[in-house]
Amino acid sequence: MKAVFLDFATMGGDLDLTPLREVTSDLEIYDTSTPAEAVERIADASIVYTNKINLSDELIAAAPSLKFIGLTATGTDNIDIASAEKHGIAVCNIRSYCTASVTEHVMGALLSLTHSLPGFQQSVAAGEWQTSDSPFLLAHSIRELSVMTLGIVGYGELGRGVARAAKAFGMNVIVSARPGSSDTPPGRVAFDTMLAEADVISLHCPLNEQTRRLFGAAQFARMRNDAILINTARGGLVDSAALVAALEAGQIGAAAVDVLPIEPPVDGDPLLEYTGCNLIVTPHIAWASNVARQNAIDELAANARAFIDGERRNRVV
Repeated sequence: MKAVFLDFATMGGDLDLTPLREVTSDLEIYDTSTPAEAVERIADASIVYTNKINLSDELIAAAPSLKFIGLTATGTDNIDIASAEKHGIAVCNIRSYCTASVTEHVMGALLSLTHSLPGFQQSVAAGEWQTSDSPFLLAHSIRELSVMTLGIVGYGELGRGVARAAKAFGMNVIVSARPGSSDTPPGRVAFDTMLAEADVISLHCPLNEQTRRLFGAAQFARMRNDAILINTARGGLVDSAALVAALEAGQIGAAAVDVLPIEPPVDGDPLLEYTGCNLIVTPHIAWASNVARQNAIDELAANARAFIDGERRNRVV
């Protein structure tokens, strides 16, 4: 069975591909693929591996030998799932491969913002400590996690990992019910209740039509004026312009954003223009520790092997 990896460069380097080569020796690896190149490269492939390539209905229909699509990600929004199902193509994502990496990123960003590390760094760079009359430069607030409430939107593997870490710091954790739902299951709080009560909100939900721009002007207006928003899920969950406006107006206290609606942001984004020290923007790397990226390759291979053996593992379709 011929296999192709369309965008291996998105996984970074220094990864052991032996698990993939053990699935099938006929494996072609491409660092990147344009839409036209993807059509050509998967035309006679039975197995396609990808991270972020958009596999549309048109592209899937042009690959008559295609039997399996393996994602090196949990999200499936770049795959036309209905088309894959129509053509009898299995689609598998990977799960539980980057929990530690994402959790550490969330907590690192949160500690940086609550302890005002960017602000203190700017103050030192500006010479404020060097010219101070005091040995301590208390120019910015320092907040303790132990007296804060963390609200989580999306309580899957990643949400649970962040909850465990937050509790280890003594934080109170509340979990939002599904946004827009009138049902609040036991152990959850209504979405609007979480907006009002949480000192920190961390997003771990999928991007779909119900969650697109889940956080906009109306939601920021309901949040505490010292609240912190952390998004390591999908950029489309947040209205970038509304977030900038909320930060500038003091409607919320700070934000850490690892994802943007368009990646890479070739046409810019309002968050990239914001210069305040209460915003951290990173280039979609919360998931990307060396261990997590190798875990992704190992999980990808395990999914493909299970499919060949007639087993269902992490099947979306």
